[in-house]
Amino acid sequence: MSGVVADTSVWIDFLAGRPVPFLEDALAHAAVILPPIVVAELVSGARRPADRRAIQELVREMPIHETPVEHWVRVGELRRTARDRGLSVSTPDAHVAQCAIERDAVLLSRDAIFARIASVSSLRVRD
Repeated sequence: MSGVVADTSVWIDFLAGRPVPFLEDALAHAAVILPPIVVAELVSGARRPADRRAIQELVREMPIHETPVEHWVRVGELRRTARDRGLSVSTPDAHVAQCAIERDAVLLSRDAIFARIASVSSLRVRD
């Protein structure tokens, strides 16, 4: 299995106990790569300390996508390209998309913005 990046919407479903077969398969094959912002979004959305600890434990075992300054330049370029084509993309969403693009990974998402980003970039999306 090639690399898989899952955005926050997919992780929320997974952590809530809803089935996410493609993510579950990717986890079983150690093919999941985490964008750093997804970790922050998950922890910030967890209300109970036990939930935050569970998230921290889960993500400790997964590779985090490295984000040197060159990554952030490409995030800005992706946002500019999208804007030039009439699409407004937030920096967090562009970061998640760019992580998947840089890894040549499939992005799992339930958020429609990523399908729109895929229409103006090389991003591959699966819901």
